[in-house]
Amino acid sequence: MVDGRTGGDLGAADGGANRPAGPTALRIILGTQLRKLREAAEISPAQASACIRGSKSKISRLELGRVGLKERDVADLLTLYGVHDRAERDQFIEMVKQSNEPGWWYRFADLMPDWFQDFVGLEEATTRILTCETQFVPGLMQTEHYARAIATSGHPDLATPDAEWRVTLRMRRQKVLHRPSPPRLWAVIDESVLNRPLGGREVLVEQIDHLLELTTLPHVTLQIVPYGLSGYAAEGSFTMLRFGERELPDIVYIEHLTGAFYLDKRVDVEQYGRVFDQLTVDAATPRETRQWLMKVRAAL
Repeated sequence: MVDGRTGGDLGAADGGANRPAGPTALRIILGTQLRKLREAAEISPAQASACIRGSKSKISRLELGRVGLKERDVADLLTLYGVHDRAERDQFIEMVKQSNEPGWWYRFADLMPDWFQDFVGLEEATTRILTCETQFVPGLMQTEHYARAIATSGHPDLATPDAEWRVTLRMRRQKVLHRPSPPRLWAVIDESVLNRPLGGREVLVEQIDHLLELTTLPHVTLQIVPYGLSGYAAEGSFTMLRFGERELPDIVYIEHLTGAFYLDKRVDVEQYGRVFDQLTVDAATPRETRQWLMKVRAAL
């Protein structure tokens, strides 16, 4: 199992807009800026790729932020694009250095495929997280026992070292909600999540207590979609990441069994934005959700 489930008021101010971007976000920002410079200089991808002794696909991956950047390559591209100002070039090179600094998640790299490492890096840089979950409590809101039940397919006593590391990774990810200037988290979950006793009664009770505690935080909002409206607005789970940096587009993350989709085209993002808006209308209000959680807990 890959640790891939993540899990605010849309109109509220971005909590971490002034926080420096992490290495993954910096890589994307650099790629975007280099693409703009190339287009302004009317340089083709083929010409740019020849300049750095690479293929056209390498330029595409570089401009999308999907590969690390080398100082030499960036320096050569800046020269090709007509950027000769020393201060401007130094700023680019410094950003390259920062984008290549390992994030805390790199010590878990052996347990994570590349496509999920990108998500964790972006999660660190986001200012707003909107997540819809139809099967589990969102990863950022899970207790350790709940996460272990998922990681071990319901057999925590048989947890392997790899499973324990995945639980540790998930718990480490949750620190993003408790740092200074945390992102705003708005989670919408299906009612079925509360009736799926992963790990048993005690684990579910502990998980509900944790949700009640999290929803006292000013930057965390939780809503529950009742069975009667379940499945109408959204066909499955997804997460939207929004950023304070203008160069970073909103991203929709959809995980599947063997990988994930990252959608950043405006038409796709707007569609998922409308879906999330509808989910918040269909769901119980945050106040009603807290009352719902307390009733479910009392009945367990």
